[in-house]
Amino acid sequence: MTRFVTRHVPVEMAVLWLFEVLVSVGVFLAAISAGHPWTHWSAAVAHGDGWSLHPASLPGVALLAAFLGGSGVVIGLYRTEFLLNRRRLVLNVAVAAVLAFPVALIVGGRFSGGLSGLYALWLLKMLALWLGLIVTIRFVLHHSFVRAAFVRRVLILGSDADALRNAMPDQAERRFEFLLPRRADAASGDGRADTTGVWGVLLAEPAEAATAEGAAARHADELRAYRQHGARVFDAGSFWEYCLGRVNLPRLTEAWFLGGEGFAETRVHAVVKRALDIVASLLLLVLTFPLMLLVALAITFDSPGTVLYRQRRVGLHGAVFTLLKFRSMRADAEPGGTPRWAAPGDDRVTAVGRFIRATRIDELPQLVNVLRGEMSLVGPRPERPHFVEHLAEIIPFYRERSFVKPGITGWAQINYRYGASVEDAREKLSYDLYYIKHRGLLLDLLVLVATVRVILFREGAR
Repeated sequence: MTRFVTRHVPVEMAVLWLFEVLVSVGVFLAAISAGHPWTHWSAAVAHGDGWSLHPASLPGVALLAAFLGGSGVVIGLYRTEFLLNRRRLVLNVAVAAVLAFPVALIVGGRFSGGLSGLYALWLLKMLALWLGLIVTIRFVLHHSFVRAAFVRRVLILGSDADALRNAMPDQAERRFEFLLPRRADAASGDGRADTTGVWGVLLAEPAEAATAEGAAARHADELRAYRQHGARVFDAGSFWEYCLGRVNLPRLTEAWFLGGEGFAETRVHAVVKRALDIVASLLLLVLTFPLMLLVALAITFDSPGTVLYRQRRVGLHGAVFTLLKFRSMRADAEPGGTPRWAAPGDDRVTAVGRFIRATRIDELPQLVNVLRGEMSLVGPRPERPHFVEHLAEIIPFYRERSFVKPGITGWAQINYRYGASVEDAREKLSYDLYYIKHRGLLLDLLVLVATVRVILFREGAR
């Protein structure tokens, strides 16, 4: 559990979350104790008017702050890239408050008559206060020590340092500041390594010569100094996995599959995951059935053709199955049956199709695929046989995606945009292979929570 948290949740963000929850509790209590419009509510509670959650009580306020913090986690408020983006920061805070409102309203107590309206008014004021508070905290951080606190400095050592620095993905640039020895002044005047502010050291050697032992031996003195000051040491492969949540495809070898940790799935995990898939898919089918009826009617009136679209996809161990989706394109979207990548602003997409694709509603029928055992809720997205054959010829290890069941959502889907090219497929494979190696119930839960953010903000939709 500890290893999972440190890998997927930056310590700085966990501390920031706890700090903001505690500050919210303090500010809420201070606002209520000041007095005012809620004093008659307190009197009503004192006379036993049926409320189980007193707004001025510490447990009630702590619960409200926890709901707000939880909604912030769900919509990505504690992701480093959002912390550095002012517009996205304000938008995410506002969405977190909106998400928390109905939940906090429901648990606020047993509503009775006018008190429910009073509680709702109080809750709206607290949410507005929380929104202003969080935005203020983040802007102060942004203008003071945000980069020093949340962007980690990594020194790259080795003969391949320049090439590795240039190959860093955009995702890494938002979370890390990469330094080369000549920029970092790795050696001070007396010959000792300057370890100031360096969070980690990345050893960069050409792929054919990048053994951990050999690289470490060539930089032993410097590495010893950095390690003594708490810096972490990575090779290229471990940095990609531990810090970026993906694998470094250009440096991937058969030994990574054969000798690395992970990949194994216990029988208990398989049984529990399947049970959760069945329960969750049944529940979602029941809850979304009215919505799916409306979507089916909208598709019928919007354009000629079937409501459901059936398509052959590659599943577990390369087995082909029929995937179900709501039809979002014209019936003649692929004349001659030749598969085509979807493109931004694709003119084959219908009016209703644009909406259901953006909101991922078109994926809901795949819950039936989950019940059949052809898919899971979480896993690599299943591709069409035509694309799999083509991509496997040009991308090493592409077929290894089928080592696990495909999913409705997945690690690649929450970390990378919609894939519609060979390069996109290559990037998403780096996330899929990471998921296959490190999969588990906690990682699945993290993916499902992050999927809410992806849907709300239409990330990667086409």
